[in-house]
Amino acid sequence: MSALEEHQDVHAPDQLKPTNRRRAQRGAIISAVVLLMFFWGNQEGNTEKVWLVLLAVGLVAVVIGDIVLRKAGLRPND
Repeated sequence: MSALEEHQDVHAPDQLKPTNRRRAQRGAIISAVVLLMFFWGNQEGNTEKVWLVLLAVGLVAVVIGDIVLRKAGLRPND
């Protein structure tokens, strides 16, 4: 066997540790709430408001999507 035939993945030790899924979900929801708190600022146009709402809805959609996929068995439970 040559060195080219042997292939092993190299991982850093912190890549193998599972993340705390609940903490990540809570962080995303808190971030969405904080983004919506900036909705009532001193913006003159509505462009900033549109972006704030889209980002907040995106964060919540990712969390809901993750929950649905885990319930359906399409994502592994860490």
